[in-house]
Amino acid sequence: MKPNFDDFSTFIAVARRGSFRQASDELGVTASAVSHAIRQLEQKIGLRLLNRTTRSVSLTDAGQELYERLAPAFEDIACTLEELNRYRDSPVGRLRINSVRTGARLYLAPLVASFRALYPGVVIDMTLDDAITDIVEHHFDAGVRLSAIVEKDMIAIPISPPVRYVVVATPTFLDAHGRPGHPADLPGYSCIAYRYQSGRPHQWSFQRRTEKLEVAPGGTILVNDLDIALDLALAGAGLGYVLHAQAAAFIESGQLVPLFEDWLPEQAGFHLYYPGRKYLPSAFRAFIDYAREHAHTVMPVTPARRNKIRVSHNR
Repeated sequence: MKPNFDDFSTFIAVARRGSFRQASDELGVTASAVSHAIRQLEQKIGLRLLNRTTRSVSLTDAGQELYERLAPAFEDIACTLEELNRYRDSPVGRLRINSVRTGARLYLAPLVASFRALYPGVVIDMTLDDAITDIVEHHFDAGVRLSAIVEKDMIAIPISPPVRYVVVATPTFLDAHGRPGHPADLPGYSCIAYRYQSGRPHQWSFQRRTEKLEVAPGGTILVNDLDIALDLALAGAGLGYVLHAQAAAFIESGQLVPLFEDWLPEQAGFHLYYPGRKYLPSAFRAFIDYAREHAHTVMPVTPARRNKIRVSHNR
């Protein structure tokens, strides 16, 4: 029996991803179905194409040669199908975005929701990841990070206004422990510190005129999510260092007290970024155009507003 198009399509996905699981996510089938399809393809052509271990998948010499010959052809087919999209009333396709959690919750999620209302034929596949991920290596169409983190060779579109951090605590906490007079005093206080995936706590950055300061927070609580840091600050667990957009409603209501506001200037906000390339799928091009035109009009989904949305939906 000769291999068919679907056999080779599955093989290309596995070879490109280097993973049965990731290929299954791309193809919308189970990992066991992908593994079975590869075994059948190897039986049909009488050659082993992949080396498999419990931890990794790699190409054999035959598999590498087959991939190098087939991949350009499949790319041409994909481009041809994309060009046919101009005959549709609305773009279709799949868009994969890798975003930091807070940027996704505050700004990307409402942008995606409003975009999908106009373009229901586009599938948005969002991966939330606070690591500095190479979106090209991991085959994402785009990423969302603060501007300072985005590589200079990427095309970047702002999807948020400038942002700034704020140190917050409850009035009760400050009454019990005192109010720090200077950022350098913070190591002596109970702080809620954000932890990177490497395990290293995030340094709290301060600047007032020409004076700059990096502070290692004194913390008995480490978290890897800024929304949880905010929740803990609201519960009186310590001082939190979060985005002002997250805490604004709670500051306004008096539940949280901002500290060192003159030490925390604005910085460039969250950006949608992607590598420059000649070929852009129609779904991705539509999303980029939409982000350029509408990102500034989308209201961020803050924790306080998220709770209001949940209440209104549950009525």
